[in-house]
Amino acid sequence: MPESTVRIGLVLPDVMGTYGDNGNALILRQRLRMRDIDAEVVHITLNDPVPDSLDVYTLGGAEDSAQRLATRHLTKYPGLQKAAARGVPVLAICAAIQVLGHWYETSSGEKVEGVSLFDVTTSPQETRSIGEVITEPLLDGLTQKLSGFENHRGGTTLGSDAHALARVTTGVGNGVGDSREGVVQGSVIGTYMHGPVLARNPELADYLLEKAIGRALEPLDLPEVAQLRRERLRR
Repeated sequence: MPESTVRIGLVLPDVMGTYGDNGNALILRQRLRMRDIDAEVVHITLNDPVPDSLDVYTLGGAEDSAQRLATRHLTKYPGLQKAAARGVPVLAICAAIQVLGHWYETSSGEKVEGVSLFDVTTSPQETRSIGEVITEPLLDGLTQKLSGFENHRGGTTLGSDAHALARVTTGVGNGVGDSREGVVQGSVIGTYMHGPVLARNPELADYLLEKAIGRALEPLDLPEVAQLRRERLRR
C-alpha cells in the first residue's frame, strides 16, 4: 500500500524567508521523495490561516518588521501552536525562535510579545553575530556535529522549560555567553543556523522526518552532501 502524502508546511515564506531558509522545506520534500515517499510543500502566506493538520512545519528568518507581521498572524491563526501541542515537529530558524518565544526586543528597544511556544526571551546583543557555527548536538537522537551560518543580533535566554539544541565549539550561538545554540521544547526545534541548515545537516532533516511519519527511515548515500559537510566542518 502506498503511503499517504507527507505535507510539509512552509510558514509565512512571504515575510519569514529572508535568508534562504525556505530551502529547508524543499530539502525535507526531496529526502522523502528519494525514498519513494510522496511529499508536498504547503505554502502558508499572510493571506492564509495556519492549518493544524500538516505533518511537519518550517519557519525561516526575517527582520524586525516582518517578525511583527508573523507574530500577529500566528496569534490570529494558532494552527501551528495546536499542531505543536499534539507533538507535530516544527523547525524554527533565527528570528522564528524569537517569534515563538515569550517576547523579543527589537533594535529600537520595543518589546513585542511572542506566541510562547518556546520558554525563551530575546534582547539585542551589543554586536551582531555573523559567521560560521559548529556545534555538538545535545538532542537525543542526534550524533553528528551541526554546522551553519549565523547572522543575528538577538541574544536568546532559555527558561527552565527550554533546552539547548547544541553546544557551540565555533561561533556564538544564542548570544548570551553560555555556549548554547538553539532551543528544543517538546516537538519544536529552533536554531540560529542558516545554510539552509537542513542542507548542511541531513541527520537533523531525517530526525524531523522520522518524527513526522512515525517510523525510521533508511539512510541515503549522498556523496555531495558528505563532501559539503567535510568542507564546512574543516575548521
